[in-house]
Amino acid sequence: MATFEVSLPDRIDSDIDRLVDQGDFLNREQAVEELLTLGVSAHAPANEVDEEIAESLFTQTVDDQQDPASYQDEPL
Repeated sequence: MATFEVSLPDRIDSDIDRLVDQGDFLNREQAVEELLTLGVSAHAPANEVDEEIAESLFTQTVDDQQDPASYQDEPL
């Protein structure tokens, strides 16, 4: 895992402390890691995001389908 040092404005530093104090994160390290991950994900190239969404929609549709042999006979 890469390690680096970053300077944050006091407001952001306080926001991270507040999120940890509220229990949204276990500690500052987890908070910073997850918040950075969210930020990087938000700036991912559009085609990568579109592919993930398309794959999710496809697998959801397949998962929602039922085997016709499993249908129970219902009176018409």
